[in-house]
Amino acid sequence: MTERTPKKAEEIVTWNFVFPNQSNPYGNMFGGELLAIMDTTAAMAAIRYAERTVSTASVERVIFKKPIFVGDRIKTVAKVVLVGRTSMMVRTDVFVDKGGDEGDVLSTTAHFTLVAFDDERVPVPVPALIIDTDKERKQSELAQQIKNHVGRREGRIQEVVEKWK
Repeated sequence: MTERTPKKAEEIVTWNFVFPNQSNPYGNMFGGELLAIMDTTAAMAAIRYAERTVSTASVERVIFKKPIFVGDRIKTVAKVVLVGRTSMMVRTDVFVDKGGDEGDVLSTTAHFTLVAFDDERVPVPVPALIIDTDKERKQSELAQQIKNHVGRREGRIQEVVEKWK
């Protein structure tokens, strides 16, 4: 398959309430529950971008900045910020809707890597990413740094594994 026409990424936004069954005894939302919401929103962003089915390959740089509590309204925002040949890195941020003067407070951020594939589940090329704004450029540069760091870390891990053999 040949490369497809470059395109802009769309920002995907989802909203959720946090229910008691999603929290620990102290009323804090479970991290795994939050990551599931983030993964779903990241997948939606990647599907809209690639116009293909996708699957999550990795999650990087998860930062839990502020706690989320039962009853909070959360807004999850996801956007493709970097593309490879068949993969996309999606920045995903979660905000707690505080309302009033406080507005949205950033709670959690992560970068998800998803791979696009065809009906036989064979990876397929994704469009090149059009980057127009300074914000998009900075997010893409950060995503590239994360990708590079992951590559170095995987190399070091492989070296250690080889020594154990």
